[in-house]
Amino acid sequence: MIKDLVVLVADRNMEYTIKGLLTRRRALGIREVTFDCFVHPEHDPGCLLRGHDFLRPLIRNYTHTLIMLDHEGCGQEHISRKTLEKQVEERLMRSGWDDRAAAVVIAPELEIWVWSNSPHVDQITGWAGRTPDLRSWLVQQGFTETYHTKPNRPKNAFEEALKLAGKARSSSLFYQLARSVSLESCANPAFVKLKVTLKKWFPME
Repeated sequence: MIKDLVVLVADRNMEYTIKGLLTRRRALGIREVTFDCFVHPEHDPGCLLRGHDFLRPLIRNYTHTLIMLDHEGCGQEHISRKTLEKQVEERLMRSGWDDRAAAVVIAPELEIWVWSNSPHVDQITGWAGRTPDLRSWLVQQGFTETYHTKPNRPKNAFEEALKLAGKARSSSLFYQLARSVSLESCANPAFVKLKVTLKKWFPME
């Protein structure tokens, strides 16, 4: 049976993020989607440079494909995320996916999506009820300049917050966050592109 979507991601945190997001079809404004998600063994550089080779054998098994990776750690950080997305999409098109493919490059990295003002972030990271609260701690530690801005080193901030809260790092945290946090307020360009792409491909019936 042909499925709707195959997603190639750089690591398990992205895998669990995608799996969590695709349970929320109403919040995304899409119909129910049948999909599979694979992690490239070469992570971000593999998705960037060889993702089209990984996905070529699957062309007849899925109607659409999506490649997702971090800008930080991809080996081409001097090139803009938009340019990298275009390069990946051109490789996918030439490999046989035509206009049924898209790439999402997250700048600087996936953890930038974590840092919303939702109370679910505090609960899932183990910071609910702590003093100082999570946003104040981010400012105190120099991860952000103000209470409402995102950390300039989102992955480091996330890992430090988990460590202080005594919470083990786990891909399941990304699944919980993706299933819980409001999708309306995230204005990150890569996340907006993901939402727009899914809505275009899989509009509500």
